[in-house]
Amino acid sequence: MADTINKVVLAYSGGLDTSIILKWLQETYDCEVVTFTADLGQGEELEPARAKAEMFGVKEIFIEDLREEFVRDFVMPMFRANALYEGCYLLGTSIARPLISKRLIEIAEQTGADAVSHGATGKGNDQVRFELACYALQPNIKIIAPWREWDLASRTHLIEYAEKNQIPIPHDKRGEAPFSVDANLLHSSSEGKVLEDPSVPAEEYVFQRTLSPEDAPDRATIIDIGFAHGDPVSIDGEMLSPAAFLTRLNTLGRDNGIGRLDLVENRFVGMKNRGVYETPGGTIWHVAHRAMESLTLDRGMAHLKDEMMPRYAELIYNGFWYSPEREMMQAAIDVSQRNVSGNVRLKLYKGNVIVIGRDAERSLYSEDFVTFEEGNADYDHTDAAGFIKLNALRLRINKMLQG
Repeated sequence: MADTINKVVLAYSGGLDTSIILKWLQETYDCEVVTFTADLGQGEELEPARAKAEMFGVKEIFIEDLREEFVRDFVMPMFRANALYEGCYLLGTSIARPLISKRLIEIAEQTGADAVSHGATGKGNDQVRFELACYALQPNIKIIAPWREWDLASRTHLIEYAEKNQIPIPHDKRGEAPFSVDANLLHSSSEGKVLEDPSVPAEEYVFQRTLSPEDAPDRATIIDIGFAHGDPVSIDGEMLSPAAFLTRLNTLGRDNGIGRLDLVENRFVGMKNRGVYETPGGTIWHVAHRAMESLTLDRGMAHLKDEMMPRYAELIYNGFWYSPEREMMQAAIDVSQRNVSGNVRLKLYKGNVIVIGRDAERSLYSEDFVTFEEGNADYDHTDAAGFIKLNALRLRINKMLQG
């Protein structure tokens, strides 16, 4: 017996699966459904979602452009941390879920809904991310996850349900999709079906956002990225908003074959998964930010940040964006960025991002200290002998006493 639900806010893409979920919610819970469709830069026309929602009798329809908020309040803080999950994944899907969840809860409060619903499957990470975020923001919210409740266990069953309820089925959705895609302004991810065997290379048709490095231009592209307090603010001297910056960088990355990743990762729910990711602009951004930090961060601060990063990245991947520990780490990371301002020059060439220059007003680099010629009198070469002997003491004792 389903719980009593009066009104539910559904994260609604307008696609076949969420249209089926919309109808299923109305039938199963006999409740009013509010739809929420977010533009996070996925590159699809979203207004058709309004017409589909209206077709189902939905009266409260929210379609929102969240690209600036997405980059400013979620992607930028994450990139200040240089976050990489398992050493290489730039967390493009993971970082979108906290914002979608935030708006689901805000719309539920605005419309008087007592539940929210999402279309994440029962085997993936997204169900965890959505629900952890929603509970963190509204502890008493009810969450409906249709993929864990209904008996529509196959594509055939979904199609039959859609036909029975006169839900329009796009021609290309009648067959089994060769792989699934999730996309936003930061990245696109492809997984499943033809990509499930990790020993088989992904075909070129899988890639959504990047040229093959082999097909990229034979001439390098040189760009300058300006940073202010850890965040990028300009490309080649032109000041850009957060979303405009990432959009421009995506174009540069795409055209130069940058940002492809074929990864077998460890899902939070316990299984391994193979994903093909494309993060063209984010890959350039990550390299540029590290180059900026190399000039402006003290060694102790930089190394401590690198020690924190895997834990920070894991928190985002697992859905703990709104956890107190992530917020604590973010505060420390943000303090580290106070002097991370300046310019980085990059060469983009056939899938590569190469740092060729960097400068900063508050640079900690001093030619006077590092030169092989006569340099700063504050550094006395003879001091090194005592420094080395003190650091070697335990090694000498170990060898003398234990052999």
